[in-house]
Amino acid sequence: MKTDRNGAIESWNCMRNKPVLVVMAAGLGSRYGGLKQVAPVDDVGHTIIDYSIYDAYRAGFRDVICVIKPGVEKEFGEHFKDFSLGVNIRYAYQVMDNLPTGFSVPLDRQKPWGTAHAVLSAKDHVNGPFAVINADDFYGYDAFRMIYNFLENEASATRHAMVGYRIENTLTESGSVARGVCNTNGNRLLGIQEITEIKPAQGGAIYSNGSESVHLPDGTMVSMNMWGFGYEMLNEIENRFESFLINSLTNNPLKCEYFLPSVVSELLEEKKSVIEILPTTDKWHGVTYADDMPGVRFAIEQMKQSKIYPNRLWEGKHDSE
Repeated sequence: MKTDRNGAIESWNCMRNKPVLVVMAAGLGSRYGGLKQVAPVDDVGHTIIDYSIYDAYRAGFRDVICVIKPGVEKEFGEHFKDFSLGVNIRYAYQVMDNLPTGFSVPLDRQKPWGTAHAVLSAKDHVNGPFAVINADDFYGYDAFRMIYNFLENEASATRHAMVGYRIENTLTESGSVARGVCNTNGNRLLGIQEITEIKPAQGGAIYSNGSESVHLPDGTMVSMNMWGFGYEMLNEIENRFESFLINSLTNNPLKCEYFLPSVVSELLEEKKSVIEILPTTDKWHGVTYADDMPGVRFAIEQMKQSKIYPNRLWEGKHDSE
């Protein structure tokens, strides 16, 4: 749909536009220790983003917007010139001073504004339904197939989707992780809580809640930031950003983050949106820490040996499945 900057809906005709994929790739990679978004995960030189774009292409996506930070255009451009045949890749920039009128970046702040701000940074490149993923997470083809089909057939201004993963399939032995833990009713998302410092445990995972440990049993549904939204979600993110800044800058000016799951939670609490959960039993693979890389490389090699992926992803076009 076309909208003005005040969020007024002019037309729903844009729902006829094909879904686009937004890849959040502007993270600093501080825990990993480098620009992990373009770190190779196989002997050919493919990155996790390559596998995501390959799976997205097979699912039907043809337009990809990579949200990056300024200064890394060369690395991304050099990499993608050899890959991603048949996909239109564009760049959007997540910059610190992309703030509402009247706000400025706090002195000494280095941290980006978070995942909701990253998505907002791509607004000028989106004109219809869109999916969102992290650059450093390996989701698997089935997840892209489900989210594309949802965007093509079901997404609207108030109806969105999230691919849900089982907690035990999203952990790393290299340290703790942050996950959006879901409160569900069947395949409807009722709420989502961003929890940090989650670690593997017998029968699931644990995290600390003040003075006690909380157990998350096997099968607990979590978000890996794979979302499918109608265009109107961009207006919701933009319209709520100022309130977030007002409430957060006083207490935590250097590290507060505008999380995408927080916006979703607000919409659910206000009963302004429905979020369908698209459950998958696939195992997540990701590079949160440098020590995760060998495990990811091994998993991808196993999938190649099982003919799930070819050795070279872009040797000719691949039809949607």
